[in-house]
Amino acid sequence: EELHRWVEQGRDFAVATVVAVGGSAPRQPGAALAVDSHGTAIGSVSGGCVEGAVYELCQQALEDGETVLERFGYSDEDAFAVGLTCGGIIDILVTPVRSGDPARPVLTTTLAAAATGEAAAVARIVSGPAELMGRALVVRPDGSYEGGFGAHPELDRTVVGEAATFLDAGRTGTLEIGAQGSRCGAPLTVLVESSVPPPRMIVFGAIDFASALVRIGKFLGYRVTVCDARPVFATATRFPEADEIVVEWPHTYLDRTEVDSRTVLCVLTHDAKFDVPLLQLALRLPVAYVGAMGSRRTHLDRNERLREVGVTEMELARLRSPIGLDLGARTPEETALSIASEIVAHRRGGSGVSLTGAHTPIHHDGESVPAGRIGSVA
Repeated sequence: EELHRWVEQGRDFAVATVVAVGGSAPRQPGAALAVDSHGTAIGSVSGGCVEGAVYELCQQALEDGETVLERFGYSDEDAFAVGLTCGGIIDILVTPVRSGDPARPVLTTTLAAAATGEAAAVARIVSGPAELMGRALVVRPDGSYEGGFGAHPELDRTVVGEAATFLDAGRTGTLEIGAQGSRCGAPLTVLVESSVPPPRMIVFGAIDFASALVRIGKFLGYRVTVCDARPVFATATRFPEADEIVVEWPHTYLDRTEVDSRTVLCVLTHDAKFDVPLLQLALRLPVAYVGAMGSRRTHLDRNERLREVGVTEMELARLRSPIGLDLGARTPEETALSIASEIVAHRRGGSGVSLTGAHTPIHHDGESVPAGRIGSVA
C-alpha cells in the first residue's frame, strides 16, 4: 500500500528484490526494499544483515537509472566479513522506477492491483541483454497482460504463459527461457512475483477459543471468517477482529462459499450435529488444512459417525484431530497458538519438534504442502 501511494504521488524510487537464495539466507524470493528520491526506505531484504549496502545500491540506481543484479554473502564461516550474519547467499535485483521509465506503467498497474487485493503477477528480466533489463510485464488471472520486453513477440507470449502458471499457484520465483521465448538459445532469467489475495481461515464455532484463534489468524495474514448457526454467539462484539461473521449452519455455508488450496478450516464446535455434516463436506474439498477440536473420545466417536455417512478411511486420514500441536495448552490463547503452530508446520513441511538439539533445517524450501493433504487438537 505504501509503495502504491508513492506511485500516486509521482515519486521516483528504486526497488531491491530478492530473486534467489542459498544456504541459511533470512528472506525468500520476493522480499523487497524500496528507497525513494528523498531517502525514505520501506521493506527489507535480509532482516537487517545487508540493508545498508542495498540501500546504497538503490540510491545509485536512482541516480544512473541502471538495473543491477548483486550477490551478497559467503559461507556461514565467512558471513560476518560481508555483513550477512546468518550466512547463506542472496541475489538481489535493484530496479529504478523513475518518471518515463518503460516499466513504471506496468509496476503502477501491478501495485494498484495488489493494493486492492486483486491477483496479478509481474515478470522482470533478472539477467540477459542490457536492453531488456528494467522492462516488465504484468499478467492477470484471465491471461490478459500489459507491458512487454520489446525484443521478440514469442518471448512475451512465453513469459505470459509461465507467469500465469506462477500466479495460479500464488508462487514467486525465477525461470530460465531462451531470449526469443524458446527453450533453447541464449538463456534469460526471469523473476515472476505473484500478488494474490490473503488466504482464508474459516473458524466454525463461535466459542472463546475461536476469539483467540481469530486474533492469531489475522496476525498470520489470513482473511478470517467466523461461522456459527447460533446468532447469540456469532456477533461482531465477540469477534471484533474477524473480517466476516456468518450466522448459518456450518455445512450450508461451506457448501456455498469459495475456498482454494490455501484455505484452512478450523472446526471448534465439537458437537456432532454440526461437525458431521461439516466434516463430511470439508474432507472432500481441495483445501490446505482441516482440523477439528475435541477430546480423544470425541474424536473416536466423530470418526465412527463420519464412517456411517460414507466418509472413507483415506478422507479421514486428512483430518487433524485432536487439533493442534502438543504444547500443553490450557488457555484459549495457548490453544490458538497450538492450532496456528500446526497450520504453519503443515504449510511449510515442518516437523513440530524443538529445534534445540535437532538436525532438521530451520527454514524449509517448500512454499507449501500440496493441496489435498488435510488435517484436528483438543
